This record gives sequence, structure tokens and C-alpha cells, in this order.
Amino acid sequence: MSWKPEIDEIEQRHRWAEAMGGEDSVQRHHQQGRLTIRERIASMLDDGSFQEVGKLTGNALRDEAGKLLKVVPAPYVMGLGKIGGRPVAIGGEDFTVRGGTSWGGQRRKGGQGGFVEDLACQYRIPLINLIDGAGGSVTSAKKRGYTVFPGVHGFERSVELLGMVPVVSAVLGTAAGGPAGRAILSHWSIMTKNTSQIFAAGPPVVERSLGEKVTKEALGGSAIAVDFAGTVDNVANDEADCFAQIKKFLSYLPQNVWQLPPALPAADPAERREESLLSIIPRERRQPYNMRKLIAQIVDRDSVFEIQPSFGKSVITCFAHLQGRTVGVVANNPMVLGGAMDVKAAKKQTHFIDLCDTFHVPLLYLVDVPGFMVGTAAEAAATLREGMRTVYAGLQVTVPVMTVVIRKCYGMAGMGTNDKNGLDLKLAWPSAEWGSLPVEGGVAAAYRREIEAAPDPKLKQAEIEEELLRYASPILTAEAFAVEDVIDPRDTRRYLCRFLEAAQERLKINPGPKYKTGVRP
Repeated sequence: MSWKPEIDEIEQRHRWAEAMGGEDSVQRHHQQGRLTIRERIASMLDDGSFQEVGKLTGNALRDEAGKLLKVVPAPYVMGLGKIGGRPVAIGGEDFTVRGGTSWGGQRRKGGQGGFVEDLACQYRIPLINLIDGAGGSVTSAKKRGYTVFPGVHGFERSVELLGMVPVVSAVLGTAAGGPAGRAILSHWSIMTKNTSQIFAAGPPVVERSLGEKVTKEALGGSAIAVDFAGTVDNVANDEADCFAQIKKFLSYLPQNVWQLPPALPAADPAERREESLLSIIPRERRQPYNMRKLIAQIVDRDSVFEIQPSFGKSVITCFAHLQGRTVGVVANNPMVLGGAMDVKAAKKQTHFIDLCDTFHVPLLYLVDVPGFMVGTAAEAAATLREGMRTVYAGLQVTVPVMTVVIRKCYGMAGMGTNDKNGLDLKLAWPSAEWGSLPVEGGVAAAYRREIEAAPDPKLKQAEIEEELLRYASPILTAEAFAVEDVIDPRDTRRYLCRFLEAAQERLKINPGPKYKTGVRP
């Protein structure tokens, strides 16, 4: 006796699942410039590595005699796969089936918690959320016969995962409600330009609640979510670019917090010296320069992956490699606000510091910060509070920290670049200067009466500034060993590579979750 009839039925059910919402629905989805969930998963994973779980899940349709006619698959596809040979848990809504709305089973495949998150948690592997759905619907109350409290299928596992494994969320369509919330509960998020939007509630709810008519793109497109609000970290030109960025992001991180970041073969020698670094900083202290170019000349060639490049632009946060080892770079950008830290830059820096510390990624600060942004707009935005949260986060890290002062390092923003609980290695370029606040502003405050009493106040202020600037030489600070070294800019890479190599011994004895006490200000 053979079990062939049962196997035939399973295979037929698999064909129905692979057909998703049907040919017409798939065609409409493609016409909108979007891949189906199955195409997305195939594009993300190593060839042949996807092991789907729950492919039979769905709602069966039968005739009056009970004969099976069709199964409408659950609007979520997920399972186990590999990226670069490393296992990952991956899943996403199938928008071609009921718009990707949540499936009402007792145990969910994913979308609102479910098996895919349990898989990432129990196996300690990264989770990739491919988000394309609006979550719950008011129609579920009619089917159920009663309403339920928010969080029946909640975020508790999502929160737990953030301390365990890398979690990436890609918004690939319209995300509202629960899926939108889950996109934020990730270490890094990305969306596609022009074909995806994210918001707490969509245009119909906004119009009903506030009388405000707005399009999906104006409410939650990338210009708002990525560039202005920083709700989502990065934007991709299309889905292919999105998947490439996800793979790149994960390549810098370990599989979980019990491991160290993977190391690549050291193809770029530590001794490489870039002559252009000798003249990259202008003699004129207020003249900007290209910090991204500076970063690229110090780290391994073509190894930079920037996080939130279009948000909080006065600070640059990126992953890079030094001799194949992952490092998290925090660099001030003198081309925006003179490198001053505003509220958006502070939020961005805090999140990146937490990300690096969680996954044992050493931090490299390339410092040119005149302080927190000042003025009425900055105070109204609570820049001081958000900036001190960044200082607080920086003082809680347990990973090795290296600081290179490129030019300015002033005030409380400068304080946040030091490793006071660790080795506190501070290097400086000859162009470096530091203090409680820049000389120009400090002189105006400290010598106000003397300046006002002078026959020529402007000349007097300039004389005082010139006198005080003579004490600002980093060489004088190095004489007192108040800074560890003043170095030739061309030797920066060699110096950093040596210390990063030595720091690996410390990293090896400090794996596991990072539990932190206290309340951020």
C-alpha cells in the first residue's frame, strides 16, 4: 500500500501556495513595480537554501460534499535560509493574498510575532522581516464575535530579539499598524523609494480623525520616513538595491551576541599611507572639508557602509573594516552645521552606539565637533537632553573605543567621544584643538567687560583670542600626556589597526547580551 494519494494532495496544496493570490493579483503587484514575497525571498537567499515552513497553512474551500476545491494560502511566507553561507530566519507578508493582512490562526507564521521570530530566537540566527502589509483589520471582530486587547499577538518576542540577534526590517510596500511597529523594532531598517510607505495609520484613518487629506507618499514615503523623521534608517532605489544593502549590513555583524563579528582576509595593508591626508584639513579653522573622503582613506578600501546617511547629517555613522575587522565609525561632518550636534544627529549617534555595543563592534570616533547646536530652535527641540542621552550611551559601552581628534573637540558633545570607563585612547592630528568651548565664543563671554571697555572692542577681542589660541596647540597637551599622542595623519590607519588587533583579546572574553542599568536622561 502506497501513501501516494496523500503525497499528491500535499503537492497540490503546495502548488496553490506557490500561486499565492492568483495570476491577476500577482500581475497587479508586478505592475506596481514590486516583487512577490516568494520572489523577494529567492532574491535574498543563497540559491537553493530556502526551507519553507508552514507552506500548507491557509483556508480550505470545499464543496457541499466536502471535497477539497482549493486552499487560499495564509498571507505570510517564511522559513530558514542562508546568506553568504550563514543561516537566517526570513519571512514576509504576501500582499497578493488579502493585502497581506494578518492571518487569524491560533499560532502565527509571522508578521505579528509567530514562528519566524521563535526560529530566530531559539536558533540564535539573524531575522529578516520583509514587510508589506497593514496588519489587523476591524473585520476580525465580526469574525471572532468580540474585540481583543492590543497585543494578543504582541511585540514581546520582537523586543527580546533586539538583545540577541541582528534584526533587519525592509519596508517593501505600505506598512501600517503592527507591521509598521515591527519595522521599527529592528536594529536596522530600509525602505524602497517611491514604492513603499510607513505610518502608524494610513490616509483614511488620518482623514477620519483629523480631517486631513493626504496621500500615502506624503504621509510616509521615504522623504518623510527616512530623510526628515529618521523613522527608517536607509532608502533603496529598488528592491534589488534593498536586498544588496541587507546582505551588506549583515556581513559586518555576528550571528548573535554570543559571537564576535566575522573577520575578513586582510587584503588592505595596515601600513598604507595616504599622502592626501597631510593636506585634507584646511588651515582656516572654519573651512569645511570632506569627512567621508577622510574616512575612506583610513579604513579598508571600499569597506564603508553608511547608516542613516540622509538623517542627522552633521554626524556620519558607518560600518567599515580595518584589516578585515569590523569597526563602527562615528565622525562629525563639518559640511553640515559646522559639525555641531543637533537633535537629529544625537538620536542617530545614540542608536548607532547601542548597535555597535550590542554586537561587540569596536567604536572609532573621528572628532570635529564644536559642541551641541545652540540657539532658540535647538533649545526648543531639546537638543541638550538628546545630546546628553548620547553622552550617557557612550559612557555605558563595553567595547573598545578609539578616538582621533581631527580638528575641534569641544564641550559636552566632545565629552561623548571619550572612553572614560576604558583605555581612553585619544589620538590627535596637528590640526586638533579642544576645550570647554571654542575660543571665539568663550572669549566673548569670559572677557565681556574688558572687551566692552576697550577703545576698539573688536580689536581687543581679536587680541585676546590670538593669545589664547597659542595655548590650544595639541603638542602642549601631549607634553603633559593629557592626550596620548599627536600623530602624522598619514599614520592614522597603521596606529588604529595595531590597537584594533590587540583589542580582539578583550572582545573574546566579553560575549553575550549587554544588560545595562539606569535611566537615560
